[in-house]
Formats: sequence, structure tokens, C-alpha cells
Amino acid sequence: MKKILLLILTAVVLLSSCGSGSSQRKPADSMKNDYQVKLITVDPGHFHAALVQKIMYDQVSPDVHVYAPEGPDVQQYLDRIISYNTRDADPTAWNEVIYRGDDFFEKMVSEKSGNVVVLSGNNRKKAEYIGRSVAGGLNVLADKPMIILPEDFPRLEEAFRTAQEKGILIYDIMTERYEITTILQKLLSQKEEVFGTLVTGSKEDPAVTKVSVHHFSKIVSGTPLIRPAWFFDVDQQGEGIVDVTTHLVDLIQWECFPEQILSISDVEMIEARRWPTVMSKEEFTGVTGFDDFPAFLQKDMKDGKLNVYSNGEMVYRLKGVCAKVSVEWKYQAPPGAGDTHYSVMRGTQCDLVIKQGADEKYVPTLYLENVRGIIMDLLMEKLKAALESLPYENLMVEAVNPKTLKINVPDSYRVGHEAHFGQVTAKFLEYMEAGKLPDWEVPGMITKYYTTTSALKKAME
Repeated sequence: MKKILLLILTAVVLLSSCGSGSSQRKPADSMKNDYQVKLITVDPGHFHAALVQKIMYDQVSPDVHVYAPEGPDVQQYLDRIISYNTRDADPTAWNEVIYRGDDFFEKMVSEKSGNVVVLSGNNRKKAEYIGRSVAGGLNVLADKPMIILPEDFPRLEEAFRTAQEKGILIYDIMTERYEITTILQKLLSQKEEVFGTLVTGSKEDPAVTKVSVHHFSKIVSGTPLIRPAWFFDVDQQGEGIVDVTTHLVDLIQWECFPEQILSISDVEMIEARRWPTVMSKEEFTGVTGFDDFPAFLQKDMKDGKLNVYSNGEMVYRLKGVCAKVSVEWKYQAPPGAGDTHYSVMRGTQCDLVIKQGADEKYVPTLYLENVRGIIMDLLMEKLKAALESLPYENLMVEAVNPKTLKINVPDSYRVGHEAHFGQVTAKFLEYMEAGKLPDWEVPGMITKYYTTTSALKKAME
């Protein structure tokens, strides 16, 4: 009899946890512990939401409350968390407490089941979600971009003002700051004996150029990525000139003006343009699983193909320094390749150049090129001394030709793009513990999104 009662009780518990508006798992006993941070994941429509949880953090509760509408987006997120929890090496132990329903955001705000809202998904309402989360006293860790339209910029400014008044944090996930060749490019640009000083450049010959090439079809955490159909709608995802360019504009600020407080008055947009990536129905099906284009994409159809305005380019001045940023999306990378990054910083003595092409076997590699005003042997000597002064071991210098040096980086520093999400989150947790961001971070974010949205406005003229 006891066995029958136990089976009935178990069935009741399982059934009570399966409704669209209920939690599928209850919080673990670990919630009773004094965790500093409790995550709330809202409508995780982009795979970056899961990458934040690819590792565990000592001060973060394993219970993560998830609020989302019904649909495949949240299920793909949950499947990735399960894969992290069940992997053989260093498995995670996340406990996802899930609410599904059309009123997911209102439910999140009313319940306040944590203190950090993680936003990585459909960007159309992100400005609203950030503002309402902060107004409710919740910190925000947001995937880029935080806004995709010029008219949302005042709302973002207001959200930062509210956050300051309430003593809470808004932070965006700038993973590219953690790539080793980018770090070295920044540090060496500050070594005047090697780089000289940054030139001001011109529209025709910018001082800084950053180019990013991305691909719709890719592998994430070992499996083919299935993208939501709305990802290809610029009204929901945002155009390329306000999306991936967020990283590139951030790096220009971070490298050229480290820890300096910037403002929108420092930005002068010179020119900007946009153009589409054209996708066939077969390609669209390959990355979304949809047999045909949804109705909301019909506005972007031409001659039976989808025109996605995922590509953009801007030329602007920041504190008088001329910079060029370009982003391009292709369908699929060549065999053995992936997303690539190209970056140039021009100094009075040499250029610091990051390449990631076939010659580099698609691995980011830092060069010193176009050596001028200094004898090559002397530059080699100064470069070796500069590298020895940095907090990185076994960095080697190789002469490629009479005017080019290459820096060889140990594989131990190449942790990969997915690991950068854990590094950004760990840094955010440091700021949470300190109770504030560095003085330059918020002005930098405001300046960054002013730059990207100004570029879109310019490109649409």
C-alpha cells in the first residue's frame, strides 16, 4: 500500500510541474545559502545566454530562474544547459527553475526571484527590458547590442541614470576584450619605444581599422547552431551596423583611450553604409529548420531570396582619431575556418596588425608591420623587452620579412570565444562585489551606443 501511495504522490508532483505557467524544477536547498548573486534569465533567444552558464561561479546560486514565452528558443537554451550539466569534464550543476507564458516579463518583475537579469535574445524590446529591470531594482548583464535604434538611445541614457540612483549595475558582455592578441595589441600600443604614438589618421587612411566577418551557419558547444527565424529580421535582431559593430567600437575605445572617460561629444560620424547578405530558401532552412520564410520576413524578400541587412561600415572620429569599422556576414565559413577578426592600429614607428586568414590557419595572430623610423634590429630588441614586462610568459618574436615581426603566443592563452563569456561574467561579479563599475565604463557604454546608432542613422540617410 505504501508503494502505491508513493507512486501516486510522485505522479502528482510530476504533473504539477509541467504546466506552461509553472516551474519545471523547484529551487534546490542551495538557495538557502548566502549567495551574493542569483541569476534571472529572460527570454533566452540567443545562444550567448547559455554561454554565460558554461561554468559555475562561487558567489552565484546554482538555481537560475528562467522566464520566457513558449517556443523553441527557451528549449534550445535549456538543452545547452543540460549538455553542460552532463558533460564528462567539469560538469556544471545548474538548476533551471522555469516559467513559460506570454506574461513572462511581468511575472519576472513581480517575483524578483534573483538580483541579476541576464538578457540575450530578441533585441527589439531590449531597451524596454533594461529600463524596467533597473526600475525594479535589478542589476542587468546584457548581451550586445543593448539598443538597435537611434530612438532607443534616450531610454538607455535614462536606464543608466536610474541605475546610478538605485546603486545597481548595467553591464554589456564585451567578450572581445579577453582575446589574447587583442590584449597584446592594446598593451603594445602603450609602449612608446615599440609603437611610437597613435597617429590621428584620415578618412582615406584611418588610424584604426577593425573588420569582423561572421557566419550564419556555425558550430556552438560542439553542435550545429539552429538560429531562430527572427534572427534574420533586422527589426528584431538589429542591422549589422548596430550589432557586431558594438564589439569593434568598444575595442577602439578600450585600446585607443584606455580608462578614459568619453562622451558623445567626442564622436564625429563621417560616413556610414549598409548592404544585405542574400540568402536562398535552402540556406535559410539549413540554419533555422523552417521550410519557408515566415510572413514577417516578406518585407525583405527580393526575387525569391531573403535580403538581410547584416553588413555595415562606418568611418568616424573619436577625440580626433579617425577610425573605420566594418562588419560582414556570410552564410558559412571555409573548411577549418570560423568567424574572423582583422585589426590595425597605426603608430609613428610601426603598425600593430591582427590577422586571422588562411596564412594564419584562421588563428588570430599579431604582427608588427610597416616598420618606420626605427632600425629593425633595435625594434626587435625593444619588442622582446616590452613583452618580458607583460604578465604573459613565453611570448616569442619571429622575423617574417625585413619589415614585419610576428608574435607567437602559447596555446594556453587561447581559451576560445565561448570561454570569454565566463571571463566577462567573472569580471561583472567583481564589480558586483565592489558595488560599482569603473568610472569610465558607463560613459564608455553610452558613447559606444551613441556611435553605433548614429552610424545607422547616417547609413539610412
